[in-house]
Amino acid sequence: MTLTTFVTKSAFRNKRRTFLTMLGIALPLVILTVMMTVWRAFYADNGSQQSTQRLITRHRVSLTFSLPIYYRQKMAAVPGVVAVVPTQWFGGLYIDDKPEHFFAQFATDPLDFFKVYTDFKIPPDQLDAWQHDRAGAVADGELAKKFHWRVGDRIVLKGTIWDANLELTIRGIYTAPQPTQSLYFDRKYLEEAVPVMKDQSGTFGILAASPGDVPKIAAAIDDMFHNSPQQTKTESEKAFGLDFVAMLGNVKAFILGICGAVIFASLLVSANTMAMSIRERTREVAVLKTLGFTRKAVLALFVGEAVVVAVLAGVVGILLGSGLMYTVGHNPNLGFFQGISVNTVTMILALLLAGLVGFVAALFPSYHASQVDIVEGLRYIG
Repeated sequence: MTLTTFVTKSAFRNKRRTFLTMLGIALPLVILTVMMTVWRAFYADNGSQQSTQRLITRHRVSLTFSLPIYYRQKMAAVPGVVAVVPTQWFGGLYIDDKPEHFFAQFATDPLDFFKVYTDFKIPPDQLDAWQHDRAGAVADGELAKKFHWRVGDRIVLKGTIWDANLELTIRGIYTAPQPTQSLYFDRKYLEEAVPVMKDQSGTFGILAASPGDVPKIAAAIDDMFHNSPQQTKTESEKAFGLDFVAMLGNVKAFILGICGAVIFASLLVSANTMAMSIRERTREVAVLKTLGFTRKAVLALFVGEAVVVAVLAGVVGILLGSGLMYTVGHNPNLGFFQGISVNTVTMILALLLAGLVGFVAALFPSYHASQVDIVEGLRYIG
């Protein structure tokens, strides 16, 4: 019998205890995998290459305030700016006010929208049709799939912020690197329906020549309008998205707290189980020593058993967590998490943490067992 076989057989000698131990480690690993994935999506993932070149300009006070449309020309003159497009939130109701029927709706400029959002792909004929239809709209592919929209379908958005209903025709369906769950239509159509919005825009999307130009452009634009009645706040697309996450509270601290609690809980479960298992095998330790096993060998055997169980539990937990995130990422009703998934780096980190938990949990009881005197061990009755 090889050392590896011995460790494996010893780890599963009490199948019920091993199964419960694995379950106690796997469930926290599911939570850990989910939290690490959410962390990466919010704070580590910068999106596509093109998204790192985009900025969003809004009113410095709040998104509820609009900016004059003539800001667009001034922004376009800033060195490093490739294109500028206005966007205005509409927030109408589609069908009814149920959450599953909610999606983002923006008025924009069809001529320049895809010049800024260059990673959004749409067939040329559909883009041309949208640009020549004031009442036309383009929809995200996942959104169109959710509502079974096709090119040529007519939809009605009932105004909630303004007393106006918009009758739109789907002229195109675009695809984005990550599903946006968004609909875009001509801002001129909105101005006709809502005169108060004429020559106003909620935000401006800006495409920079390179990611390195983003900080300089943001500073230049905000300095340009520093003394204006409507001051601006310009930030990268990533930072703009994190502003919405910040509205939920200190999400970063929350995720870190959850991860710490999960690791601590896994450590307690593992340590308690390993201590019980090793204590019951005191006589076995004495027998192993009579057969020539050194203290280091005994220590390695017990720690190895714990790591094997923890790693296997980690694999189960990671698979369950990955399945959960796949379900969430492909749920059209959870637009904020659309496209989210567990990547290879997260899996490896979670697996390493599982192994580390098993190692740390077993280290002290294994060391104590390795120090047991042969005579005292043979006399032990547990």
